Amino acid sequence: MHKSSLALLAFTSLLLVAQGCSKKKGPTAEELGIEPPRTRVEISAARLEDKIRGGLLAELLGNLDGLPHEFKYFGEPGSVEDFTPGLPEGARTDDDTDIEWVYVSEMQKSGELFLAPERITELWKAHVNGGIWCANAYARQLMDLGLDPPLTGMIALNPWSVFNISGQFVCESFGLIAPGMPQTAAMLGTYYTHVTIDGEPSQAAQLFTTMIATAFIEDSLESILEAGLLALDPRSAHFRLVSQVRDWYHQNPGDWRATRKLIMDNYAVYGNHDGRETRDGNGYELNTASTVAALLYGAGDLKETLRRAFNFGWDADCNAATAASIVGVIRGRSWIESQGWKIEDRYRNTSRPGMPEDETISSYGDRLVELAQKIILAQGGEEFYAASTKEKSYRIKLQQPANVEPLPEPLDRLESLREQLVPLFDLWLGGSAEERARAAYLAICLGEAGSLAKDKPAEWEKARAELKKHTELIKLIFDSPAHAGEQIKERAAAAGLKK
Repeated sequence: MHKSSLALLAFTSLLLVAQGCSKKKGPTAEELGIEPPRTRVEISAARLEDKIRGGLLAELLGNLDGLPHEFKYFGEPGSVEDFTPGLPEGARTDDDTDIEWVYVSEMQKSGELFLAPERITELWKAHVNGGIWCANAYARQLMDLGLDPPLTGMIALNPWSVFNISGQFVCESFGLIAPGMPQTAAMLGTYYTHVTIDGEPSQAAQLFTTMIATAFIEDSLESILEAGLLALDPRSAHFRLVSQVRDWYHQNPGDWRATRKLIMDNYAVYGNHDGRETRDGNGYELNTASTVAALLYGAGDLKETLRRAFNFGWDADCNAATAASIVGVIRGRSWIESQGWKIEDRYRNTSRPGMPEDETISSYGDRLVELAQKIILAQGGEEFYAASTKEKSYRIKLQQPANVEPLPEPLDRLESLREQLVPLFDLWLGGSAEERARAAYLAICLGEAGSLAKDKPAEWEKARAELKKHTELIKLIFDSPAHAGEQIKERAAAAGLKK
């Protein structure tokens, strides 16, 4: 099958999300007690840039200062007390920011906001070949079978995608480039995170992109969180857990440890007292809850928000980065720089071959600023010069927060995928080595391997032989997480694959 056909197939798969979604709408702003929103807001270009750069810098501080605390605190919280943010040697690439860096750079270069699935695959093959784990690593292997997004992130094909935190930590830039436009931010965030995740993690992408976009026009964390709730499917686990964390915070405003225990007791799928079960530490439940709690207990203080995120634990660097990006937008880069923290303006490329080697935090910010200006105008905003100050300014056409992608029904869309993909098996079985391997893998995922082995034994054996050459993918199949990965491991073993 030609790549152009696979790209069309990928687009069709994305439509399945919408076609399978519930039509039930979330609560209105009025029902949640929010005043009717403004329709437009004016902001100087300088202030807009300061907020975008503040969000990025705070995200980098959370990510890199948080790495020493990543997966360190499970049954008990951390005890970080004496902490000063800083990047004395500058920032460096890490999967919390550098996957978005790849997207943002190409969006800026091409002028396209929604890159074609084929192009996303090309970018990953060129630049994203290491420094990735879990759902991201799995998606990268599926690309070597000729699969394009969003197939690479669909629950039926990627066993990590149903819970992985990648929906959160690869979304922040899309909030930064859609100031005051939470629906646009959420659409961009879900589009790009569908490369690796699906289902509930897509709700996380909508939650946090909405909160970041709202932080440009709203300083109150409670109001920003209310906007985030409006971005969630009310049937989702995310809606329930965010609402509960907010309630626990109000019940225990001076006792973050009590809220942390409630989070673990209610949302640790496997208990997660010793950190051995990746499903908990890398899942959305504990990490989304911890991010929201860190924001609330941080009370708009960036340093305190980071410290709380570290101490809540689990995937602490990701949680600190997301929470910090919201506070960073509120505060702005000039405020951060006024704190006297040691920050070198560098963004060292240590993990993305073919990407710029001379990037700085400022030049990364330049990319975000340029895209934000483009989106403001594309969404009905205006550029003008303020009469009183003669400053270049923007009039942003505001959007109400809304759930742009409800949870699909059923979550795995297995029957829809069968309808799309099974008719292509005959073509792929007689095609290239990549196509034969693709057919074998998809047959295993979709429960069709037994039928192919019976009806087309010679073709099936050739396809299986080609799939066996993809040793890294096979290793990842058998390393798939408990529960979510059991079915594909059983089907792979039944098809004669071994780790």
